[in-house]
Amino acid sequence: MPRPKTFGGKGGRIPQICSRLSPCTVFADIGCDHGYCTQYMLKNNLCSRAVISDVSEKSLAKAQKLLKEYAAEGRLASVCCDGLKGVEGADLVLIAGMGGEEIVKILRESYIPENFVLQPMKNAPALRSFLLERGCEIVEDTLFKDGKYYFIIKGKAAGFTQPYTRAELAFGRHSLKNPLFKEYLKEEICKSQGYLSGEMSEGSRAVLTSRLAFLNGVLSGEIN
Repeated sequence: MPRPKTFGGKGGRIPQICSRLSPCTVFADIGCDHGYCTQYMLKNNLCSRAVISDVSEKSLAKAQKLLKEYAAEGRLASVCCDGLKGVEGADLVLIAGMGGEEIVKILRESYIPENFVLQPMKNAPALRSFLLERGCEIVEDTLFKDGKYYFIIKGKAAGFTQPYTRAELAFGRHSLKNPLFKEYLKEEICKSQGYLSGEMSEGSRAVLTSRLAFLNGVLSGEIN
């Protein structure tokens, strides 16, 4: 089915996230911020109803303002809560713009949604490890670029995923075949080399030297 081309918000990150959102009955956006992704789902009739949540009432109010027409139609509910603790009945859940360890905490303290799209801002390997340990099916695990690089993971609570290799765990299984990946690796190598030229403790230098060797190994294909 062709993807709708109407995206909420501006810039590349929101459209990239929205392009991974599939039709569903009830969509939930956790930590919704302005509510652009929910606007995309409702405006394109990709869900019957939506739930927005945020731990901050101020942030939730921004999304409520953007989406007030859908609330008036009875298609939108909003919940001020921590993570998924106040959200039930959604068959597709988006958690974007948080650290990977924070997303893990949310999922560990509540539940893993039937279908999910997760966009960690950092610590993506920790999130991948958690999902694999819990037996999730990872459908897509790649990266995109909007000024800087972002990882995005799409999956299901139940299913099967072949064990990840070391490189796949670090960067995402589908990232390794993404045309952007070599560019990303080269930039990471350049940054690591720059850091090594500065002053740091012996422990920090050892960690960074190990990471640089790993990055070069993945780039050369010696590590997969």
